[in-house]
Amino acid sequence: MFVFGTLKEGFPNFHINRGRRVAGEFQTTTAYPLYLVGERRSPWMLDDPNAGHCVRGQVFEVDAQALQALDALERVHEPDGYKRCSIRVRPVQGGPTLEAQAYLKDPAQFEPERETSTGPIPEYTLGHAATYQPRPTRKEVP
Repeated sequence: MFVFGTLKEGFPNFHINRGRRVAGEFQTTTAYPLYLVGERRSPWMLDDPNAGHCVRGQVFEVDAQALQALDALERVHEPDGYKRCSIRVRPVQGGPTLEAQAYLKDPAQFEPERETSTGPIPEYTLGHAATYQPRPTRKEVP
């Protein structure tokens, strides 16, 4: 799994990521637009290859249980959630490319004229993470 935002080690949602990190930093082999979106400042990598930048992130090996937790966080089964896609990444320091899964947003969900957004950016940093607002937890209705 290639993670580029809040699921990176040391970032706000890393506690959900139960994968085993592959050593090093990675980047996409193809450029993708990465934005900080909305009041929550959520990182969105749009499924729009060849636009934006080669995005930097981390790679994790995940089992089925860890993948299920990640899919739940990224709301892959919701109409406005992320979709899990196969992409190619390579180590920043050089080495062979890998096929990895990543959570991408449908470009049709991104409306820059209506969204508060920043980007495209090449990397989601700790400075960006400091502005991130977690999704409010849903209260159970009795």
